[in-house]
Amino acid sequence: MRDEAALLVADVFEAAGALRRLGERTAGAEGLTQARWQVLSVVSEDPLTVPQAARRLGVSRQNVQRVANDLVAGELAALAPNPDHRGSPLLTLTPRGRDSLARVTDRAAKLHRTLFGDIPDEEISATRASLRRLLDQLDRHEGAVGEQ
Repeated sequence: MRDEAALLVADVFEAAGALRRLGERTAGAEGLTQARWQVLSVVSEDPLTVPQAARRLGVSRQNVQRVANDLVAGELAALAPNPDHRGSPLLTLTPRGRDSLARVTDRAAKLHRTLFGDIPDEEISATRASLRRLLDQLDRHEGAVGEQ
């Protein structure tokens, strides 16, 4: 079982890398980077502060701040006053940002239909369920490696 688990981890890393490269190409076709696409997406429903967006994405605040600055400079996002914290404005999408996000999301949806077209829905669902269980285990054991 241990060998199969190691192979699964290797496969997940390989798939993650391939999906990141595909994401970069998909975003690039719409004039975005994958990082900009992710930040636009995470603030698309509700405006968030940069630290909130970073926590949701699982990346550093500094990384999201750099991307947010780029989005604001490109007029894809704007900073709005935060009634809960004057020093930490809310990142929100501009109409241009909403349009860019819609285009890249539509492009990705079409690509996903092609990419997963030959895989039965039941198999996709079962794979997702397995990955969710793995992620739950990782969440529970996140600090265990450092404690040993």
